[in-house]
Amino acid sequence: MAKKKETISLIDTFSEFNELKNIDKTTLISVLEESFRSVISRMYGTDENYDIIINPDKGDLEIWRNRTIVEDDTEIEDPNLYISLTEAHKIDNDFEVGEEVTDEVYLDHFGRRTILNLRQTLASKILELEKDNLYNTYIEKVGQIVSGEVYQIWKKELLLLDDDHNELILPKTEQIPRDFFRKGEHVRAVVARVENINNNPKIILSRTSPVFLERLFEMEIPEINDGLITIKGIARIPGERAKVAVEAYDDRIDPVGACVGMKGFRIHSIVRELRNENIDVINYTANTNLYIQRALSPARVNSIVIKEEEQRAEVFLHPEEVSLAIGRGGANIKLASMLTGYTIEVFRDIEDVNEEDIYLDEFRDEIDDWVIDQLKKIGCSTAKNVLATDRERLIKEADLEEVTVDEILKILKSEFEDESEE
Repeated sequence: MAKKKETISLIDTFSEFNELKNIDKTTLISVLEESFRSVISRMYGTDENYDIIINPDKGDLEIWRNRTIVEDDTEIEDPNLYISLTEAHKIDNDFEVGEEVTDEVYLDHFGRRTILNLRQTLASKILELEKDNLYNTYIEKVGQIVSGEVYQIWKKELLLLDDDHNELILPKTEQIPRDFFRKGEHVRAVVARVENINNNPKIILSRTSPVFLERLFEMEIPEINDGLITIKGIARIPGERAKVAVEAYDDRIDPVGACVGMKGFRIHSIVRELRNENIDVINYTANTNLYIQRALSPARVNSIVIKEEEQRAEVFLHPEEVSLAIGRGGANIKLASMLTGYTIEVFRDIEDVNEEDIYLDEFRDEIDDWVIDQLKKIGCSTAKNVLATDRERLIKEADLEEVTVDEILKILKSEFEDESEE
């Protein structure tokens, strides 16, 4: 009876572990049998003559050994594979030479040390299975929104727990700048990637990914979820501003209106989730010229020169529209470039250029090309544009060193001073 109790105890121990770790019974049985066979094989050199019967519902585990009966005068080299006729008759008098004897082997037959090793082996294998299960579960969720409770707050990342108490990581770099969370708070994010180093799955979440914004649109806008409206492109500066291009398959549907909703009701919940990120929704078009114009909204474009081979667009606007096209900190033009896939350069319309002014391209012998390109990106296409722009703005928005800006201003000022002297 004691032997049976020990068997049941072993099964019960790992049945409880199974319930905690969500491993199915079939897998548990397979691991259990594999572990026992490994022990038997180490002890006797083979496990082929053993039958292992496991019934986890009843907590039963039975091990049966099959041995061939040989004559009494035969020298038995391996008592694990063969049994003498006399020994066989102790089990059943009807046995004859050449037949197989099947007898049950109990756990205590293996010894306490072996049983302890068996438990450790099983625990290790089940832990590996749990890690595999976690990896396989979340690798299928990459690109999907999940929710987790804030369990631990660290300087560089948050540790979240999902409903099954699996650990999820939300790095600081994947958080929106204005994100602030408290312990116990529930956080939504998209599964960015699943790393698996040395069979230790690490689930990385993101709230800054464009995919997060896309999934929020799918959740909040029924027409997108139903496939009536398609998101054709997303460009995003997390926590600041985003542009989303949408297209409807039915001409009767206004895709922008459907996404924004009455008085912005539909998009408001998305904006709130993204910490008041300003979201521009525009109509997608295959017409590159028109697409760039819409992407630069709210600025009104006069004309565009597309250079396909360079994936570059030169956009001409009235002077008062240039700052709108560029946006605060260059955000609008940056997002428009990201959305359309074109490098956009903004110019004041040639009609508005004073005859005494000089285009920056004329200074390429004195000023590096990349510096001129940086100035063009903030709407300074002529010498007087640059001179009329605040020095601090040139440093910050054009991303130039103070020494570089001072040298540029010196070159441009000297050009007009020379002209006045002449």
